[in-house]
Amino acid sequence: MTNYSMLINGQLVSSATSFEVTNPDTGKVIASVPDIESEQVQQCLDAADSAFKTWSKTSIAEREKVMLNYADILESHKDEIIDILISETGKPLDNAQYDFGMLTTCLRFFIEEMKRVEQPVIQDPDGRFHHYIQRQSLGVVVGYLAWNFPLLNLGYKIGPILASGCTGIIKPSQVTPLATLKCAELAIQAGIPPGVLNVITSNDYDVTNPLLTSNIPSLFTMIGSTQAGVRAMQTACTSVKHFSVELGGNAPVVVYDDADIKKAAHNIVDLKFGNSGQVCVSPNRCFVHESVYQQFLSEVVEHTKGIRLAAGREEGRIMGPLMSEKERTRILAAIETTVKQGARVLMGGKAPADKAGYYIEPTIIADAKPSMALSCDEIFGPVLPVISFSDSDDVIAMANDCELGLAAYVYTDSLKRGLQAADQIQAGSVCINEVHYGVHLPHGGLKQSGVGKDCSKYSLQEYLTNKRVSILVNE
Repeated sequence: MTNYSMLINGQLVSSATSFEVTNPDTGKVIASVPDIESEQVQQCLDAADSAFKTWSKTSIAEREKVMLNYADILESHKDEIIDILISETGKPLDNAQYDFGMLTTCLRFFIEEMKRVEQPVIQDPDGRFHHYIQRQSLGVVVGYLAWNFPLLNLGYKIGPILASGCTGIIKPSQVTPLATLKCAELAIQAGIPPGVLNVITSNDYDVTNPLLTSNIPSLFTMIGSTQAGVRAMQTACTSVKHFSVELGGNAPVVVYDDADIKKAAHNIVDLKFGNSGQVCVSPNRCFVHESVYQQFLSEVVEHTKGIRLAAGREEGRIMGPLMSEKERTRILAAIETTVKQGARVLMGGKAPADKAGYYIEPTIIADAKPSMALSCDEIFGPVLPVISFSDSDDVIAMANDCELGLAAYVYTDSLKRGLQAADQIQAGSVCINEVHYGVHLPHGGLKQSGVGKDCSKYSLQEYLTNKRVSILVNE
């Protein structure tokens, strides 16, 4: 069993206690990681606070050298990091490669974007003052990461932290901390100054809560469930802080009668069963017009048949396990409840008998209703409920009938209908006729799906101040 270390103030450190990490593909323990102690939490805060005073004054050109060197070093260890990532997540190789690739992409993107930050001049009505907006590093950032895309989530946070001149304390999920800790170890080799980036692990929120309650952090950012986000923000409201949180999603899909049904079915299946459905923007409520409903179901089932259950470097279209037995039990119970409510399982719906890990078969549910359990709650697993709608239904209202609003998808050949849907659907991103995400595009939710943005220049702005400066130039 491999032991890992935390990164605090430029040093690799352990702690008096530890906790274990399990491979979800096998159900076996693979590593032990430190369980941070209270005094180490304070050391992180002090280190980040001290380092901010110098890192925030470091030129963008110098920050760029360090960040690009870090990206290069990470890529030189790519295979090792990806193998660690696969071992703790059960991801297929292509998914793990994407996860890793987003980390280095974010490092390069955000430092380039930092060069383009504007400091606009504001016109003075009387001509007496020269006014401008100064953008400065915000301060210490505390970031909590989700377990589904450990390195993508790391990139979403440390990219803007390092580029903006902030300093950070990052806590990966206790379920998937290993690849993140390996990347933290390489930060020393890359020349990231002590205290600028701290990465810690914990299995006890009571110990780490001072990261939230302390007056030192200026920004708390996280990726996780709405419930976890609300609790963390409540805890952090001991002083004035900024928040940027990407929380739960329950993405609707609307497939109109004029859509390219085969393309829609393939798009939705590929996204739904990617990362075993453990994706915040995964399609969770699929509304299909009654005139193309059966055709859509046939296409979905046929395309799903090509998926095998496996992890890592096996070839073909493979889908990995869920993250834990607890998650699998929860999802199997939701499937059973939905069937009792009148839905039909067209395929899947069971745990395979021949797999040791936490697998569920890719599952298609027909005759689902908006009121059913799988429609009301975020599934976060490989289950696609398909709901029929007619011309008499207000399908946009059905799509909006949810407290969450992270992502949505619409399929139609009508530009007018597509634009109307995009305008009326309450979600932070709406994709028409094809799924598309990228680091240059803002990612975040409306309603109870969070505040703020990851990715794009809009994310970077959250790590910078808007300071107004007025200089008297004409008496």
